[in-house]
Amino acid sequence: MTEAPATIIVIDDDPEIREALGSLLRSVGFAVNLLASVGDFLRSERPDGPTCLVLDVRLPGQSGLDFQLELSRENIQLPIVFITGHGDIPMSVQAMKGGAVEFLTKPFRDQDLLDAVNVGLARDRLWLENEKALATVRARFDSLTPREREVMALVVTGRPNKQIAGDLGVSEITVKVHRSQVMQKMGTRSLPELARMADKLMLAPGKPQTHS
Repeated sequence: MTEAPATIIVIDDDPEIREALGSLLRSVGFAVNLLASVGDFLRSERPDGPTCLVLDVRLPGQSGLDFQLELSRENIQLPIVFITGHGDIPMSVQAMKGGAVEFLTKPFRDQDLLDAVNVGLARDRLWLENEKALATVRARFDSLTPREREVMALVVTGRPNKQIAGDLGVSEITVKVHRSQVMQKMGTRSLPELARMADKLMLAPGKPQTHS
């Protein structure tokens, strides 16, 4: 399946700077969305493919740093490259601690921006790949019966079949059958890999959870 094109979202209230950044980013093949405020961003749709946000620190209504904090609180993953004409060290430290890719002070070299954007896109690609893999694991887990989920949660703790049978009040043969079904439905023959899947699903040992 072909990956959706990479998109750079530029939020800057200065139209000349917005257009200049847009021209630069389009010249190297990026899809670009130019916005004047955080409000415009909130009213727009997020692209499907890898995305990086080029964000001015000082914006009308809500500052770039405040917006970064809001995204973090909402657990929205979006790589940010900050740009500013009035940067200072405390501001840049706050931005980087908040997970920003880069903090560029105007005027900056075109290549510095392009390098930072590429780092941001690489970060977002990795996040999207991880989310896709997690969705696959969740779908497989959802196909398990309640008993199979119980068995899986106990198997990944390293308990032997005999002990699991005692914990669940069933025969050892029954545990073996369930264990085989779990491995088949989860698409693995490896216990360590099954344990990694359980870790992704955040299954507490002995306390199987369902995915809502």
